[in-house]
Amino acid sequence: MGQAQNEANKKWQEKNKEYSNYLKDRSKARSFIRKKATEEDLAELLKLISERKQELHKEPI
Repeated sequence: MGQAQNEANKKWQEKNKEYSNYLKDRSKARSFIRKKATEEDLAELLKLISERKQELHKEPI
């Protein structure tokens, strides 16, 4: 990538800090699940996902 592209990316990340952090966290979570998670980790994550889905369904629109 060229320097201009790097600067454009950095500017976008600063302007969209919250969304940029969301994307980074999502990427880290997916990578962890695919490459490092143990059977116990996956069981805990399934429980946490279920709880989070229930929370989301309770939130008003």
